[in-house]
Amino acid sequence: MTDSHEDSNASLPYDGRSMMSTTHAAVGLLLAVPLVFVAPELAVAAAIGALAGGIFPDVDLLVGVHRRTLHFPVLYWIPAGVAGAAALLAPGPLTVAVAYFFVAAAVHSASDLLGAGTEPRPWERTSNEAVYVHARGRWLRPRYLVRYDGAPEDLAVAGAASIPALVVFDGTVRTLAVALVAVSVVYVLVRKRLPEIEERYL
Repeated sequence: MTDSHEDSNASLPYDGRSMMSTTHAAVGLLLAVPLVFVAPELAVAAAIGALAGGIFPDVDLLVGVHRRTLHFPVLYWIPAGVAGAAALLAPGPLTVAVAYFFVAAAVHSASDLLGAGTEPRPWERTSNEAVYVHARGRWLRPRYLVRYDGAPEDLAVAGAASIPALVVFDGTVRTLAVALVAVSVVYVLVRKRLPEIEERYL
């Protein structure tokens, strides 16, 4: 199954996401919001770490097999737990940022189960592969609670997750939250044209 997945995707110009990368980043920001009230001096570091971790698994769109190479819905929780313990024992911008990075990456990987499969046109529902679980050596099936990346409900999640960050953060973090929503809107508008564009020009 591993070989067939890699071979089938090798010729595809665009692998579908379960949710937009901006949605995962916004959810990461949401995770950092409580720190504004608990440890405000560490909140920005947490937000930056969570943003990076929320996006990081989707780097495997560029390298490797999407939703397998850098997606670890189970295994990410191990470094998340270690980094979380380190942040509790020695709280500081670096330890907190690393902890939030791994937590956001774990949440991203696990939440991809809620979306569509890995096909370029996920609204057609031709793939049964939502996210790969290395601990079990198999793919989990998509649940389609978010029908496909760039669907209206995907934008709704991104927008709702961004609102608390827009309220409690200022400066760079608030600017990044606004940018996430803006990019999400543009992506939703062009989403269904992307496979055709990339097949034609790339």
